[in-house]
Amino acid sequence: MYHPFLCPFLGDKSNLGDGKNMTEIRITSRKNPLLQQVKKLLSSKKERDTAGLFVADGTKLLQEAIQYWPGLETVILSDGVEVAVPESVQVVRVPEDVMQSISPMQSPQGALFLCRLPEKTAFTPKPGMLLLDGIQDPGNLGTILRTADALDVPVVLLEGCADPFSHKVVRASMGAVFRVPPVTATWEEVKQACAQQKISVAVTALSEKAKDLRQAEVERMAVVIGSEGQGVRQEILDSADAQLIIPMNPHCESLNAAVAATIVMWQMKK
Repeated sequence: MYHPFLCPFLGDKSNLGDGKNMTEIRITSRKNPLLQQVKKLLSSKKERDTAGLFVADGTKLLQEAIQYWPGLETVILSDGVEVAVPESVQVVRVPEDVMQSISPMQSPQGALFLCRLPEKTAFTPKPGMLLLDGIQDPGNLGTILRTADALDVPVVLLEGCADPFSHKVVRASMGAVFRVPPVTATWEEVKQACAQQKISVAVTALSEKAKDLRQAEVERMAVVIGSEGQGVRQEILDSADAQLIIPMNPHCESLNAAVAATIVMWQMKK
């Protein structure tokens, strides 16, 4: 696929073919503009949003993108790494030391790839939905998205969450972002939409008035999970219909956000 943003970085456009049968090209300079742009996309959400592209790494994730993501644009492979890539996707071959210089991993798997960001998906309220408030840790967010994909639970990212298309989140999700693109919305949008659809919103909270999660019909609710450090925002706590608590041993203060989300999602599917 001929991409006007990428083509200036690929050198001679005659290598790009007719958009159906692209030839493999080789880059050996670490200063090549495409490779420099890859580094910027890996490190900056602003760069990703401006370019409309994101970067992921690894052969396993590349296979997921090939199978599920229509916006796969360019694949960068180390010498000796072979992956069956669709003919419509540009393949760039680089030496191992060059891959090492641009890969976000200490031990690169020999594959980086660029994908188009998806169009924003409209938020549709559903019972049995998980809302994430301020989940900033990429590992936690990716794990939650992976679990939600496995349990078929819809997830909405509220304000303050990590970028779901950062390479760390994509990796932690094990490709779930390719199978089920994340949905984002503001709290005001969610609150109004849930009220219109008569879907109760519950928050997880360490509160004396919180109800035992096991006694709540969470499959009929939208449940908010907050960050480990700050919890759910006060604004959401104040306007939620209910508060829920996961029963724990008294000597345990709290759970990891991804673990708490997994327990809530499991309860939703019971």
